[in-house]
Amino acid sequence: MTADPAAAPVGAEVVTRLGSGGPWEALYGYSRVVRAGSLAITAGCTSTVDGVVVHVGDAAAQTAQAIRIGLAALAEVGAGPGDVVRTRMYVTDRLYADEVGRAHNAVFGPVRPVATMVVVAGLLDPEHLVEVELEAYLPAG
Repeated sequence: MTADPAAAPVGAEVVTRLGSGGPWEALYGYSRVVRAGSLAITAGCTSTVDGVVVHVGDAAAQTAQAIRIGLAALAEVGAGPGDVVRTRMYVTDRLYADEVGRAHNAVFGPVRPVATMVVVAGLLDPEHLVEVELEAYLPAG
């Protein structure tokens, strides 16, 4: 992860913004993960690795890959899977809901964060079947 130059204090707390170097972050002006106090949030994560979509046509594998990318980003700001309190999953077809949900459960079943799954018309790359966002809470102390 690379630090984004916009890391700045907000009130008494520091906001940390990290980028992964992905192709869209600089172009569209966002960070892969932001930590503000006790809250850590990822941008939408897909199954893009080194600029290439992996697991084309496999929604479950794309979900698992996207979650791994999101968890790696959260780890950079001190959060782990057990700290995740909310997930959002965007799928391009309702037929993927079960396999995406099961891939989510394989990681977060014991944690049971609140979750939302939304069917969308499409994602940025037409080979993306799913996009995932993660939010974590890290209590002070």
